[in-house]
Amino acid sequence: MILSWNTTNECNLYCSHCYRESGDRRAGELNTAEGKKLIDEIARAGFKVMIFSGGEPLMREDIYELIAHAAQRGLRPVLGSNGTLITEEAAQKLKEAGARGVGISLDSLDRCRHDKLRGCEHAWDRAVQGMENCKKAGLPFQIHTTIMDWNAPELEQLTDFAVERGAVAHHIFFLVPTGRGKDIADEALDPDTYEEVLTRAVKKAAEVDIEIKPTCAPQFMRIAKQLGVPMRFGKGCIAGTSYCIIGPTGRVQPCAYISEEIGNVRETPFDEIWRDNPVFHRLRTAAYEGACGACAYQKSCGGCRARAAYYHDGNLMAEDIICQYGQRGR
Repeated sequence: MILSWNTTNECNLYCSHCYRESGDRRAGELNTAEGKKLIDEIARAGFKVMIFSGGEPLMREDIYELIAHAAQRGLRPVLGSNGTLITEEAAQKLKEAGARGVGISLDSLDRCRHDKLRGCEHAWDRAVQGMENCKKAGLPFQIHTTIMDWNAPELEQLTDFAVERGAVAHHIFFLVPTGRGKDIADEALDPDTYEEVLTRAVKKAAEVDIEIKPTCAPQFMRIAKQLGVPMRFGKGCIAGTSYCIIGPTGRVQPCAYISEEIGNVRETPFDEIWRDNPVFHRLRTAAYEGACGACAYQKSCGGCRARAAYYHDGNLMAEDIICQYGQRGR
């Protein structure tokens, strides 16, 4: 079970696709004491992996204290970062606090294209230096890439770069048009290209020694089964079943790309929200509609619930229209 906490909305970059519309710190963000209480409730709910993300989590002065508290509670703390603030000192402090890994965003091997998406000159160089600093500190890191139409051809080369740099994994995120991502929705992959890119990703996973994991693309599980490529993951979309996200001010959502607030940890302890909330209960029924409901790969894939909601007026259980297999099966 994995939980992501957007520890702050504050960020030193201004990325074009940011679902959180990060930039400035939000009024009323959880303070240190509230953060520790939340961590206690997350541990009580049975979660194992806790992602400290943002915004940029290293903008919080107490991030090391929060990570240390999570480690003390038996959680596996990891960081989701743009990498630009991971100095040698920061990497060492993360390691000493108990962080078990860092995900660093890199969206192109072309510095200019990455910097343009991230809204900051030299973001590429500083992210790659952050990787080197993690490696020097003995802190495992992985590369995160958001795939769009303009960087999809680089997929395999980015994985090779991850291997060369010593990353433990390459996680590939697919654009869901939420937050600022709505402004670049036309850069999302069409269904045919989506299927082709996922197929390439699964084939590449069979060729390298590091993990390749598509995110917001649960159909990779179906493609892996079709190609006979073993995957360690139980299901494609885990929103509300073994994953959820908490915003900077305590808002609980089934995933980062489902904007519906289903509770707030300031009002109800998180473990109670996780156990009792009717939206979570509905997602756990797996009673999908349309092509997803009739699909032979329903249990291993589940369709992207965020895309289902986005394209079907908030209906979390609707079909995922990007799936080529599902549309052919009609």
